Amino acid sequence: MTKTIALSAAHMWRERPKELLLAGGTALACALAVAGSAWSTPSLRVGSPTAEAPPAPPPMLVRQIAPQQALAFNQQIPLDHGPNPAAQPFSLAKADDSARSRALECLTSAIYYEAGQESADGQRAVAQVVLNRVRHPAFPASVCGVVYQGSTRATGCQFTFTCDGSLFRQPSRDAWDRARSVATAALDGYVYRPVGNATHYHANYVVPYWASTLTKNAVVGAHIFYRWAGAWGRPSAFAQGYSRSEPSVDALRAAAILAEQRDIATRGQSTEVARAIDDIPGAQAIKLEPSMRGDKRVAVRFNLTARKASDTAKHEEYVEKVKASDNLRWSLSGGMPQSNEQPLGAPKPVAPQTAAATAVTAGGSQN
Repeated sequence: MTKTIALSAAHMWRERPKELLLAGGTALACALAVAGSAWSTPSLRVGSPTAEAPPAPPPMLVRQIAPQQALAFNQQIPLDHGPNPAAQPFSLAKADDSARSRALECLTSAIYYEAGQESADGQRAVAQVVLNRVRHPAFPASVCGVVYQGSTRATGCQFTFTCDGSLFRQPSRDAWDRARSVATAALDGYVYRPVGNATHYHANYVVPYWASTLTKNAVVGAHIFYRWAGAWGRPSAFAQGYSRSEPSVDALRAAAILAEQRDIATRGQSTEVARAIDDIPGAQAIKLEPSMRGDKRVAVRFNLTARKASDTAKHEEYVEKVKASDNLRWSLSGGMPQSNEQPLGAPKPVAPQTAAATAVTAGGSQN
């Protein structure tokens, strides 16, 4: 899968470098421009469990051990048998249609990519964790902000599907609709009680470094769920208000994809990257020193033009956009194209008779 993604990205860079950079750069512009509202850590409110700042979410770094060892290790972590109160219902009643549409898409994506093969309860559990995070001051106050948190940072993403190449996969319509129904119910107030106020989870065949530092409070399907120990894991800590706005899903997804592939796309191409960035509204290229690997890097600074573009962008469901283009599906999935499909950027072959006719037209006549 990793090799297919790398080849696909490299091919796109060779054939359509400017388009790739414009799309990815614009996405980064929107994603970073909304960072002030979607990613900021809110100030503590009166009645917070402690005067200290909330804990920082740990990156999803796992121990390098075999799956069987991971299963055994996870079983040794005791399950907490103390009180496990259910979370409060989540409501989008005060959000506008745009925010609701974006929140639904982001939550659907998290359920689909993180728990697409799980039972209905397994999917409900993942949805509950996302909404628990929206309410906790350690995380962004929007659904999309929570789902894509850390996807463009070197320290890593919070949900692995946003930075491991999963977004290159073509969604299955049936599985997407199943995930969407779970997301719709969760956003309409359904509470999956067994996970309580869990804010973290992982598959049972991996062991994150943070697993033993949190309180293990539920096991649902192949996932193990945790809440913070102490005051920050209690119901009183979940007092953050919903932002009532959501950043552009297209921008977040494209920024995550570009960040995941940036080493391939920009290695040795800093001049071309900077030149392409100049064409992005609100963007300014900032050249950085070469990294230890020797590649030349370019950072991007954005102004409020990008924020405005993100807020006014029309949302279209991702699965519908993929469905609309056979070539795009082929490019994202890495599968074999049909006989009438062309790789992105490749010219369409000209039949011999067409070429002859074109020559006649261009020259006026042939003798």
